[in-house]
Amino acid sequence: MNNLTINRRRFIQGTAASLALTTLSVSGMDEIIQPAKTYRVALIGTGWYGKSDLFRLIQVADVDVVALCDVDKNMLIAAGNLVAKRQKSGKIPTLYGDYRKMLAENQLDIVLIGSPDHWHALMAIDCVKAGANVYVQKPISVDVIEGEAMVAAARKYNKVVQVGTQRKSTPHLIEAKKNIVDAGLLGKISHVEMCCYYHMRNNGNPPAEPVPDFFDYEMWTGPAPLRPYDGLPHIRWWRTFEEYGNGVMGDMCIHMFDTVRWMLKLGWPKRISSQGGIYVQKEGKSNIPDTQSAVFEYDELNCVWQHRTWGTPANPDYPWSFTLFGEKGTLFASTMAYDFVPQGKGDKIHKDVVYEKEKYPEDLTEERIELNAAPATRLHMLDFLAAIENKSKPVADIEQGHISTASCILANVSMKVGRPLVYDPQKRVVVGDAEATKLLKRPYRKGWVHPEPDKV
Repeated sequence: MNNLTINRRRFIQGTAASLALTTLSVSGMDEIIQPAKTYRVALIGTGWYGKSDLFRLIQVADVDVVALCDVDKNMLIAAGNLVAKRQKSGKIPTLYGDYRKMLAENQLDIVLIGSPDHWHALMAIDCVKAGANVYVQKPISVDVIEGEAMVAAARKYNKVVQVGTQRKSTPHLIEAKKNIVDAGLLGKISHVEMCCYYHMRNNGNPPAEPVPDFFDYEMWTGPAPLRPYDGLPHIRWWRTFEEYGNGVMGDMCIHMFDTVRWMLKLGWPKRISSQGGIYVQKEGKSNIPDTQSAVFEYDELNCVWQHRTWGTPANPDYPWSFTLFGEKGTLFASTMAYDFVPQGKGDKIHKDVVYEKEKYPEDLTEERIELNAAPATRLHMLDFLAAIENKSKPVADIEQGHISTASCILANVSMKVGRPLVYDPQKRVVVGDAEATKLLKRPYRKGWVHPEPDKV
């Protein structure tokens, strides 16, 4: 028996924490817990979402944040001061510019990874090899083989790796899964639509400029191609380039597709196809599609994705969302709400997102916080800790994060080669397609070695 409080022990015993939420009140699920020991925690990537993840962990667990790492010295120092104000010890963590030095000098129990996508794989693998459990932001990788290597490393070194697909820990979506989907109110589901219509594709033309002294651009770039420096890449600028990620497909589709797979108990798609390109926003440097659709095929079920970074959303109430079409009704769902509309007679059901502004007033003063996502991330952290304590898999285990990530990457590969793809995860090839198989692994910049699943 570990040292979690009795009510917390009952909460995590025999089930994932987030699923247990459906039988307990939301307000009672996010109090401070006392693990078997005080976990030594580090964060790699002290930008907006890295800090947000760390602060949610500090809110629900008595942890000791001992190290922070970032290649931007200004952002790193500011983050150190913020963490000192947040954590119980009041200490500023040791600050690092190279995560490898941080791992070498510290025995860490947990590492949160909030770096850009092109760094996720190398960092996560190095962290589990160093003995740490990992919370890694989505998408887990920029290519399919990176993801395969991350799963292999987590299993080989027997570490918990939770992916930041916190929709699985979102209270109103957990409720929708239990009370709408699992209860059979939709009947047979044979069509799913997913979308994102946010104007989130930065598309400027800033000139090249000298790299500032406080920013290590070489290390920031790491294994990715070295673009001319044209300003700090933080927040959304880096996401507008395929050198560092997989566009809106890799950034936003993974959340919705992962949630749909969880709700409907889906594994790998049988076939993936995609079309798209830069159809409207041609004036800037951005090289990711501004328009894209994709189909993830299952037996008697198609999951269809659509994004546009221009124009208006198809449904203004659900601009980033998924819709499950069943023979008995339809479920519209997003991070903000869900609506069940029955076929024919019957009651409609509506549920809004859960906020916890009164319980966590510090949320209201945190810069750039997503208030609607904060309760979900807190529960996701509790599920992560429960998996570590119980030596079990978390609700967003790395393997599930890999399937969702790789499926989105394969959609981009399909768009590039112009044909549907069938991926074989056992052989790690695109069946009957040598050209597409070569695109499962991106070339790394000189000096960096791409991870291989059989050599982690």
